[in-house]
Amino acid sequence: MKINLKTNDQIAQMRVAGKLAAEVLEMITPCVVPGISTGELDRICHDYIVDTQKSIPANVGYNGFEKTICSSVNQVICHGIPSENRILKDGDILNIDVTVIRDGWHGDTSKMFLVGKTQPHNERLVKVTQECLYKAIEVVKPGAYLGDIGAVIQEHALKNHYSVVEDYCGHGIGQVYHEDPQVLHYGKKGIGLRLEEGLTFTIEPMINQGTKYTKVLSDGWTVETKDGRNSAQWEHTLAVTSNGVEVLTQRSEESF
Repeated sequence: MKINLKTNDQIAQMRVAGKLAAEVLEMITPCVVPGISTGELDRICHDYIVDTQKSIPANVGYNGFEKTICSSVNQVICHGIPSENRILKDGDILNIDVTVIRDGWHGDTSKMFLVGKTQPHNERLVKVTQECLYKAIEVVKPGAYLGDIGAVIQEHALKNHYSVVEDYCGHGIGQVYHEDPQVLHYGKKGIGLRLEEGLTFTIEPMINQGTKYTKVLSDGWTVETKDGRNSAQWEHTLAVTSNGVEVLTQRSEESF
């Protein structure tokens, strides 16, 4: 495992990329309404990153992916491909995952959206998944372990009768989109890599209403729950600081 610790100057550059990624999610929020297609949401995000932010959408061309955002609706866990044919309807839940590159540095984040009037059981899934992310962020500091992150997510999800996806995980990030370490969303406290100042990575728990099992569709990208029940995900890019953690993709509605 090759761990690439970042300097304060490098983290400052990641802070810029992270803020841009957060701003994309803030910009697109009013557009997420019944009747819009995920393809249209993708186009709006692409044009905003390229034309307004003068930045690069990291997903375009990444391992053959053609779109700017991943748009994962209902039972789609992650890597949903935006489409003109996928029209959002009242009651859908949607994850938009976006990564922005500025001056070679990546900012990676995702947010859940409730489309129109949402059923209480879906609202609860989205809320508990966000709580899993926030509880995980709280344990990040020098001297903590990667296992602490997975343990707190798993504990909160299971307590609420949900399952944690184990096939996909968070990751180190910087000038490389996906680098070491892998950040599992399940596990045991006190095991795994010890966190130290300068480590930058994502936490992005995927929490299912049903079982943890996944399937990949024939497009090679879209990951769905095997049992067809809904899934939710939230993601932030983080930097371990001398005394705690900085959320590099924090949105204006959040406080840490």
